[in-house]
Amino acid sequence: MDSGISTPPVIPEYTPNQDTVAKRAHYSPPWADVSIIGVAGSSGSGKTTLSHAIVRELNLPWVVIMSMDSFYKPLDEEAHARAFKNEYDFDSPEAIDFDELVNVLRDLKAGRRAEIPVYSFEKHQRLDKTVPIYSPHVLILEGIFALYDPRVRELLDMGVYCEADADTCLSRRIIRDVRDRGRDVEGCIKQWFGFVKPNFEKFVQPQRIVADIIVPRGIENRVAMSMVTQYIERKLLEKSTHHRAALKSLETGYDREPLSERVVVLKQTTQIQGMATILQDIDTSSEDFIFYFDRLSTLLIEQALNNSHFKELTVETPQGNKYRGLTAQGEVSAVIVLRGGATFESGLRRVIPDCRTGRLLIQSNIRTGEPELHYLKLPSDISQHDCVLLLDAQMSSGGSALMSVQVLVDHGVSPDRIVFVTYSAGRVGIHRLTKVFPEITVVVGNLLPDIEERWIEKKYFRC
Repeated sequence: MDSGISTPPVIPEYTPNQDTVAKRAHYSPPWADVSIIGVAGSSGSGKTTLSHAIVRELNLPWVVIMSMDSFYKPLDEEAHARAFKNEYDFDSPEAIDFDELVNVLRDLKAGRRAEIPVYSFEKHQRLDKTVPIYSPHVLILEGIFALYDPRVRELLDMGVYCEADADTCLSRRIIRDVRDRGRDVEGCIKQWFGFVKPNFEKFVQPQRIVADIIVPRGIENRVAMSMVTQYIERKLLEKSTHHRAALKSLETGYDREPLSERVVVLKQTTQIQGMATILQDIDTSSEDFIFYFDRLSTLLIEQALNNSHFKELTVETPQGNKYRGLTAQGEVSAVIVLRGGATFESGLRRVIPDCRTGRLLIQSNIRTGEPELHYLKLPSDISQHDCVLLLDAQMSSGGSALMSVQVLVDHGVSPDRIVFVTYSAGRVGIHRLTKVFPEITVVVGNLLPDIEERWIEKKYFRC
């Protein structure tokens, strides 16, 4: 007997085949194995000034300064009271949480995102917030104990020791603490002779012998500055060359191996072919191009949502019947790869009006052709989302697509929950992407045999 209840099929959750996963090719983004430069020296020796001078000299967006002051241990009530009386020893290695520092450095060295504690010198306490660091190519770790812990030294590419005479250090420390940290002169002097000076002789000065470069006179020492910056530039060039060679090696077999089963090409119906003809026509007006691309982007996103997970849900119809249907199992979000991915926003709003979105900007270096991450903003809980759509208008060589997926993976998104959506893609780019990340799904509107120069966003945005 017919119950009158329709039952659509439930889409099973994807489980990656172990044979496929075992064949995954290795890929390291440019920020993996970050170059870490340790800058140590006495309080007031010019470590911070030197670190900022190195950043200015390099003039790159991926050089980050991390102060060891962020890793002071949280104080109990008694230690907190002594700190306000200038009787707590902040200049002993015991005051630093080296275990947490080492964990952060290891995460960054592995290309993962790290959360840096925020310490308030006015309150003598850690605050209930952190600052994220992700994807630096160079990290400058500055602090009086930057070269103290052997676990930290193992992770450094270069150790720098700043030298200055004691009178200069004391005067700089007094000016800094009174101006920036709410201290008085008497308290500064009390700490200097009670803790800073004896600990310098016991713990800080011995780091001099493990430094690769000793920098007397700080930023005035142009020879030492030049040596540090030249070393960093050489390391960055080596990593860039290695990254581009790794991308090139991923091309192997693209012209003879079949596409992954998780690559979905939009069915080329007469309607789809008709719209594609309008988009490809050089004489198509901007208004018509935008209209038809929005239609196609809607169809691509709808196709992509077939790869999200659903669960059964029974609802009551207006006629009073029961309908056994499906509802989304979890949240679906989207990450727009700027600026090509922004062409999908109208289609996205038509399909999921309240969809939360993130953005990332990847641009190719004009000189080397290497993709570089310039901007990143993701939903804070993206790792918990059931499905993440990664949107870009075109995929050519696959370099930007690889980096985009790697960014999501580094932020806790499982590859099998990522759906890369693009209108136009070459076989080379798809081959590279699915070779490294065989679990992701790729939805393509127009499959090309080779790499094609980007043109869609120029036509869509009229510039």
